[in-house]
Amino acid sequence: MNQPKQKNLPVLRQQYKNLFACLFVYAIIILSFQAGCEPAAERISQEHVKPNIIYIIADDLGYGDLGSFGQQHIQTPNLDRMAAEGIRFTQHYSGSTVCAPARSVLLTGFHSGRTQIRGNREQLPIGQYPLMFGTVTISNLLQQKGYATGGFGKWGLGYPGSSGVPSLQGFDEFFGFLGQRRAHFFYPEFLFHDVKGEELKIVYLEGNVVDDTPPSPSFTRPGSGRPIERVHYSADVIHKEAVRFIEENRDGPFFLFYPTQIPHASLTVPDESLALYLDEDGNSIFEEDPHNFGHYTEQPMPKAAYAAMVTHLDMQVGEILDKLVELGIDGNTLVIFTSDNGSHSEGGYHYSMLDSNGPLRGGKRDLYEGGIRVPTIAWWPGAINPGTVSDHISGFQDMMPTFAELAGAVPPPGIDGITMVPSLLGTGDQKQHEYLYWEFHEQGGKQAVRWGDWKGVRLNVRVNQDNTPIELYNLSEDIGEENNVADNHPEILERMVEYMKEAHIPNKVFPLFE
Repeated sequence: MNQPKQKNLPVLRQQYKNLFACLFVYAIIILSFQAGCEPAAERISQEHVKPNIIYIIADDLGYGDLGSFGQQHIQTPNLDRMAAEGIRFTQHYSGSTVCAPARSVLLTGFHSGRTQIRGNREQLPIGQYPLMFGTVTISNLLQQKGYATGGFGKWGLGYPGSSGVPSLQGFDEFFGFLGQRRAHFFYPEFLFHDVKGEELKIVYLEGNVVDDTPPSPSFTRPGSGRPIERVHYSADVIHKEAVRFIEENRDGPFFLFYPTQIPHASLTVPDESLALYLDEDGNSIFEEDPHNFGHYTEQPMPKAAYAAMVTHLDMQVGEILDKLVELGIDGNTLVIFTSDNGSHSEGGYHYSMLDSNGPLRGGKRDLYEGGIRVPTIAWWPGAINPGTVSDHISGFQDMMPTFAELAGAVPPPGIDGITMVPSLLGTGDQKQHEYLYWEFHEQGGKQAVRWGDWKGVRLNVRVNQDNTPIELYNLSEDIGEENNVADNHPEILERMVEYMKEAHIPNKVFPLFE
């Protein structure tokens, strides 16, 4: 560049320097102002950043079990902080009313009338009916986009040697329980470590001793049963491995699928967490009815144990959030917390005891709201506006297209999910579902449809598919589903019948009518 031919160059140079400095400062101010006004999601889109994604799914946690969702008896400070710093979804639904099909809906993007796994069909000695080879899951979709993929917790979608093991369904690594029934106990003798390209490994938890011999109800599941010697609490062992995965993949992007076994029965929790719900004499702060029979571990204080399990999980969620901040990756990590179905009535606990399902009717295994509407929180500092509440009607099937959009991937065609990114990040118009559908092949067969404010529920469909009556509720006026208004709205019932027929595709393994 030619220099200007002036005699007083030092003065001009200084003037130029001053001018450029002013312009630079002014530009910074303008850009900062624009960045401050610009929606966070647009800035993220412009930067083409693939966020880390952490999906934590509690096991049998009720809609009302968190303080941010109205809980008065159970301490959940970290999840309440997560809600205050993120967004709560008040009308988010699980894919099913029990564990395995809920996970199948989540990972495949198909609702329970079309997803492969529609029940907890057990395959002895360890595992459930498997996902098929070639299934497109969230994990392999993200894996193809360069994500490190890890699963930690309770799997329930296959058994050792089957097509459904995590390493064949898009996970680089899995650590935890493959079978669900073994996860009913929290001091097992071993867990599984499944690494892509390697043989499935058994990791022994030295010191844990269980009763797995006849007449124990769990004798067909080796290394599982009521604990005799308690050393390693499985949920803590798994949690430690999940945190290790975060640390090792801090440079991202990574996908952490964390289906914890808490607070599913048996009602078992470390003493330090249980102590939060004991008085100075070591007695429960609640009135208790001891549990000492059946499949699950004996528990003299079911209410205190359940509450302590939820608080223990809350502590683990807090540790994950703190770890993200410590590593400096919280601003590029989406964390979603939810539950696989409503709260349970097992192991001495009933969901009504501590208002676990809030104002909702029913619980686990029901298709009433208490069985399928789940507390859901999303946290992403700098991307999600703090303290946001969304009443967008959504479900587990929406995670596939949501995560695909965030990762720059294309979801498989024909899935039932709709991206939630507009609701999640507060940008653009959110596309709505025409309706949501559920089916459950057990207990005589059940179906349910959510269409706007209307909810249709049909029970015992296997008895008489065509003439089984549909219960009808207006959730905007009757969230507790107490007032069946079917007789007043025949035109709505006709629509419900159409949706139920349209949504169900026959499945020989999990027959609804057949």
